[in-house]
Amino acid sequence: MPAELSAGFFTFADANVIQSESMKRLFIILLFGCGVACNNDSNFKKAEDAQDAGRQFIRASLDGNYEKARFYLYADSTNQFLLDRWKKNYDNLNTDEKNKYRDAEIVVLNIHPLNDSVITYQYYNTYKKDTTTIKILRISQEWLVDLKEFIKY
Repeated sequence: MPAELSAGFFTFADANVIQSESMKRLFIILLFGCGVACNNDSNFKKAEDAQDAGRQFIRASLDGNYEKARFYLYADSTNQFLLDRWKKNYDNLNTDEKNKYRDAEIVVLNIHPLNDSVITYQYYNTYKKDTTTIKILRISQEWLVDLKEFIKY
């Protein structure tokens, strides 16, 4: 069969070439999509300092973005457990309450360095107004939130 188009028809050989090219494009798009999906840490920027780590973590928690909150969390088993519990409590809230948390602002009361790599961060949010203190640690030149000594007044 000749590989020429005539009167709007094409040969099987032409169809196989088109199908092969389409499959290659689809494969490349899927591969790229998988790479982006698997590398979701790149969506978040490392905290510049302790205050940035605290603000990013708290904002993500108030917004219900626990993937982002986890990025700023010191990832030991106790912290993971505590954050999972926070997420479960957040997930059980009604839509109106979730919106109030999302609309809340963070009011920082005190940022106190205990040493060059441990900071206490005291704040409240304008929705609940409970004063809360978290610790922020510098580990391997990265600032991360530690919930183990989480204090709520």
